[in-house]
Amino acid sequence: MRVVIAGGAGFIGSHLCDRFIADGHTVVAVDNLITGSENNIQHLVERPAFSFIKHDICEPFNVDGPVDLVLNFASPASPVDYLELPLETLMVGSYGTRNTLDLACEKGAAYVLASTSEVYGDPLVHPQHEGYYGNVNPIGPRSVYDEAKRFAEALTMAYHTRFGLNTHIVRIFNTYGPRMRLNDGRVVPNFVDQALRGEPLTVYGDGSQTRSFQYVSDLIEGVVRLAGSDYHLPVNIGNPNELTIHEFADVVNTLADNPAGIVYVHDGRTRDDPQTRRPDITLAARILGWEPRVSLHDGLAETFAYFEEQRKRAP
Repeated sequence: MRVVIAGGAGFIGSHLCDRFIADGHTVVAVDNLITGSENNIQHLVERPAFSFIKHDICEPFNVDGPVDLVLNFASPASPVDYLELPLETLMVGSYGTRNTLDLACEKGAAYVLASTSEVYGDPLVHPQHEGYYGNVNPIGPRSVYDEAKRFAEALTMAYHTRFGLNTHIVRIFNTYGPRMRLNDGRVVPNFVDQALRGEPLTVYGDGSQTRSFQYVSDLIEGVVRLAGSDYHLPVNIGNPNELTIHEFADVVNTLADNPAGIVYVHDGRTRDDPQTRRPDITLAARILGWEPRVSLHDGLAETFAYFEEQRKRAP
């Protein structure tokens, strides 16, 4: 296949580039580098099967030649980024989604939208299944990301219904691994960076809020299987192994042999920060035969190794 990956220089997008090239396909990565990095794809630039287009998908664009699959993974995804870039986040969720859908329509390609567990907001149903409509504040500080993704889902389904486009929607739960940015602002790079420095880990609130962490290769496998399926409604891809943030901090400190412990910042949580987060993956198991396979210990070991190397290279 010839595959177009919007956001291809980002954390997840670059791993998708690797996977599709490894599977024998040709990849065109499109990214404006607002949160992505050319370092994530530098190892691919000499490969004949890879090409890169620096472009903001909020502006219409075309790709010469045939395209079999379009994956839209372009968006700021961490609270630090989308709170700093609220308009850009809303634009890429709306105009960017439409432009990538139009490209898929023009080429007769299949389409995958990267959505998020954030569409469930601060959930009142636990664990979260795909039929749950969510508990989202449409005008809160996190709404620029939540509502952009909810709109993107609606737009994707409208193209499927109106034009018969072969669309797929993946709702991604907390994902971690190599190529996250040290200053990403999310809990995994924050904790790993602090642990490597021998500093106490900063926990916002009392640490009772929960998250479910999946390693990036598990997510990529789920996305690839979904892209090849005939299922068009949203599908959760995440690890149902739920931990409190306090428990997760203890795991990170233990793996890093960091004796500095934890410091609590009780007024540090952003408004509407979800208290619980755990995917119901019954649907993914049934229609894709998918389940996460990488243990938290093994995934964090790979992540630690990556961040240690990044810290050595940093000025």
